[in-house]
Amino acid sequence: MNWYTKVLKQYADFNGRARRTEYWMFTLVNIIISFSFLMMDNRMGASIFEFDGIAYGYLTLLYSMAVFIPSLAVTVRRLHDIGKSGWWYLVGLIPFIGGIWLLFLLVKEGVPQENEYGPNPKA
Repeated sequence: MNWYTKVLKQYADFNGRARRTEYWMFTLVNIIISFSFLMMDNRMGASIFEFDGIAYGYLTLLYSMAVFIPSLAVTVRRLHDIGKSGWWYLVGLIPFIGGIWLLFLLVKEGVPQENEYGPNPKA
């Protein structure tokens, strides 16, 4: 949970580097919370729209909007950790292979020495 709150404290900080642990723990907690809100919306019947048979409600929408910028920021910092620009996030827009390529970049170990984006966060 500390990794999740660390990312939220750096709400719109696109500078620096983020370790794999920071990124993946934030992503895991984010998925759990999103799924919980989705289930609560479905139980309450408070759906705004439906997509592929899943009803999305107010809680899910509000939470998604609240964590959009921190999610984007931690992904950019994660890309910085491997020595890539944040613009590499857009590689995910390439049909079929883009998402796999981005996943590979996000799983890759960071550069052990200091790079142009800052010192090694593991040090």
